[in-house]
Amino acid sequence: MTELLLSVHVLAAILAIGPITVAASMFPRYIREPDAEDGGPEGQNVRTAALLHRVCRGYTVLGVAVPVFGVATGSRLGVLTDTWLLASIVLTAAAAALLLLGILPGQQRLLDHPAGTSTGLAPGTGGETGTGGGSAPGTGAGDAPATVATTRSAAARLAMITGIFNLLWAVVVVLMIVRPGSTTGV
Repeated sequence: MTELLLSVHVLAAILAIGPITVAASMFPRYIREPDAEDGGPEGQNVRTAALLHRVCRGYTVLGVAVPVFGVATGSRLGVLTDTWLLASIVLTAAAAALLLLGILPGQQRLLDHPAGTSTGLAPGTGGETGTGGGSAPGTGAGDAPATVATTRSAAARLAMITGIFNLLWAVVVVLMIVRPGSTTGV
């Protein structure tokens, strides 16, 4: 049974967390550049960023299985109080907080106010268009258009948060493999 729990835990981590890390890392590149600069069809970068955001949101729901099966596996192995596992749990909670409180809302704010538009998604992205009462990312203004500079700044901050999220998961993976001080073998 332990092998099954561990297998599901590892598969869930690969299939749920992997796509989030990739999509979240790609998102800032597509939201920061206006379409005119890259020669693509109008609105293509925002539509791509919107797709990446949907990937992040969707796989976040599936990602709940990772800690659930991880705790179940740790319980079966009798290692729930081991330092390496407790550190992994804390780092996983920190990564989840970054995703839920920083990355997903940051992506949504940038999608709501792409560079060069008033509030709302750019035309052709499948979302609402421009008359909402929000503000451009990082400006605090009412219906002010998001400038390329404010969008790039917000995208850079989001890229930094995403990098920290990815680094936290990398450390968790190393802890899961190395398991410093562990005497169990799986």
